[in-house]
Amino acid sequence: MDERAGWEAVGDWYHAWFTGTVLTAVSRRGPADAAELVFRVFRRQQQQTFLAGLAKLGIDHLPPAVAAARYHYLSNFIGGVGVEYVEESPRKAWIRYPPPRWIWPGTTICGIPSEVNAAMLRGWHANNGVLLGRLGLGFVCTGQTVDGDPGLEGYYVEHDRDLDEQERLRFTRDERMPRFDPAKAPKLPVLDWPVERIAKAKRAYAMEYARTVMQEAVALWGAGPGGALLGHAARLVGMQHVHATAAALGATDFPDFMVAMAAAEGDVAHAARQRDGSATITRGALPLFRGLAADDPAMQAAWNELMVGALAAWDRFTRLERMGPLEWRLAPVEA
Repeated sequence: MDERAGWEAVGDWYHAWFTGTVLTAVSRRGPADAAELVFRVFRRQQQQTFLAGLAKLGIDHLPPAVAAARYHYLSNFIGGVGVEYVEESPRKAWIRYPPPRWIWPGTTICGIPSEVNAAMLRGWHANNGVLLGRLGLGFVCTGQTVDGDPGLEGYYVEHDRDLDEQERLRFTRDERMPRFDPAKAPKLPVLDWPVERIAKAKRAYAMEYARTVMQEAVALWGAGPGGALLGHAARLVGMQHVHATAAALGATDFPDFMVAMAAAEGDVAHAARQRDGSATITRGALPLFRGLAADDPAMQAAWNELMVGALAAWDRFTRLERMGPLEWRLAPVEA
């Protein structure tokens, strides 16, 4: 298996679970609940990563509007997301996410209501000034792809007064971002960000969305309903994506698939095959649960549905039994 191809496959797999969870929330709980979920995901990620990310990228000394916009440009670039940047002045800087949108890939975007997309901006962009201690910093959204605009775009602007909470995010349709010039865009230090580090960062970027949506779905709706929604989305994603993911990983049977997935996630796994056609798969850890309670029953059950769905599409006459937190048994059943 090509390592980088494996990292990319894992990123796509968990990205699909994130978007599938949001779409399931839209269809089963309605746009308002889905918007609240997305808001919480992006607010949690912003609080955990924004300030540390500014320092890591070496841009924490810049004016607030410029620092905020450059953060989005550089961090999304690292994550493999298409993004553009234009700096008008020290107090005004634009960002734009052109289509195709990474966050809502393919036809997924057709199922995302405007309020759900806007919840991203409420959760993160509107709160950057708060974390920076500059309450005059706001974000103006000038277009949303889900509304038919040619990209999600807007600008950070620093006002001469503090903004109330409802003023920190504003929408307008009579402004457009100037043309993007890649030659003038911020650059990552080549020595600090070699190709391998960027490739791993792309995998981590997608996995962080899945990790966060697990936490927030359970926190928002409880272990029962939240876990069930996560699990339903996971089963569907597993069924839909297993063959393409297995091909990218070079897996030829399902035990190989589970072992290859673990390796591509940064884990170690082993498959013990038996004469009766069964197999036991053991893993060393679940990297997705890093920093979480790995034995959380609702989250564990939801993650397990990824493999249940994948196996259902691979061979519906084989069942997957979870023998322990990091051990599974594959056993054939009679047709």
